[in-house]
Amino acid sequence: MPLITLQEALSQAVGERYAVGSFNVTNHDFVEAVMAAAEERNVPVIISVAEVHLRYLNLEHFIPYVKQRISHSPVPAVLHLDHGTKKETLVQALHYGFSSLMFDGSMLSLEENTRQTREIVEMAHMAGVSVEAELGHVSGGEGNFEGGSRADTSLYTDPSQAEAFVRDTGVDALAVAIGTVHGPYLDEPDLDLARLEAIRERTAVPLVLHGGSGLSDRDFREAIARGINKVNFYTDSALKAVEAVQERLRQSSALTYPDLAGAARSEIRANTLRQIELFGTKPLPGPGEE
Repeated sequence: MPLITLQEALSQAVGERYAVGSFNVTNHDFVEAVMAAAEERNVPVIISVAEVHLRYLNLEHFIPYVKQRISHSPVPAVLHLDHGTKKETLVQALHYGFSSLMFDGSMLSLEENTRQTREIVEMAHMAGVSVEAELGHVSGGEGNFEGGSRADTSLYTDPSQAEAFVRDTGVDALAVAIGTVHGPYLDEPDLDLARLEAIRERTAVPLVLHGGSGLSDRDFREAIARGINKVNFYTDSALKAVEAVQERLRQSSALTYPDLAGAARSEIRANTLRQIELFGTKPLPGPGEE
C-alpha cells in the first residue's frame, strides 16, 4: 500500500479509543520485523526514524528501501521522523518523502515552541505531511540506555497550555508528558492519568505517549482508555534483540551473522506483535466503509 500520513493512521483512533504503535527502526532487520508483525495483524503501523539514530543510517539509501517495503505491503504504514529538533533534519525528511514529522521543541520556552511548531506545520502541510509536536518534556535521553531516568513532574504537560498550543499551531498530534521517560526507568512508572484525562478533555487531536518501554500492560490500557492514540516503542525491543542474540550464542558457537540477525529479527517481531495487540490497534476502514 502507499504511504499514509499520521493523521490518516490515527483518524479513527480518538473516537474508538485505541492506539497505533510507532516503532523506531535502525536497520533493515527492524523494518522487516515491524512490518511482518503489522501484516500478521492486518493493521496500520508507524515506522519511525529518530533524529538521534541518523548516525546509524544513510538516509539516501535506507529510505527508498523503507518506502518500497511499505508500497509492497498489504497494510498501510506511516514513515515518521521522530524527535526532530533541527530544521535541517525536518527539511531533509520532507526531501526524502517522509509522510509525518515530529518537531520536538519541548525544551524551548512555550512561546518559542509555539512559534517554531507553527512554522513547521505550515511547511509540512504544504507538502501534505502530518506534524506531531511535544508540549511539556518527556525526561531521559532519546537513544540513551545507560543509567536510566526518572520523570520530572515540573516538566509535565499543562492541560490549559495544551489546548492553546494545539489551537495556535495546528498540529495533527500532541506528545504529552505524564510520567514516562525515554530509555530505561530508574523508578516504577507512575502515570498521571488525571492529567491525561484533563488534556483529552481540552484537545481533539490524537495524543502521543513517548517512552512506552517499561510500562506495564495495565499502564498501557489505562493510558489508552484515557486518550492516548499513538505509543512510541523502541528500547524494550532493542534490548530484547540483544538478549536473543546472547541466548543463541550460549546455545551454539557454530553460528554465522545471519543466524544472529535472524534471532534478533524474530524477537523484535514477536515483541512488536505483542504491543500491537496490547494497543488494540484496528484496521483502517476501506473506501466507503467509514
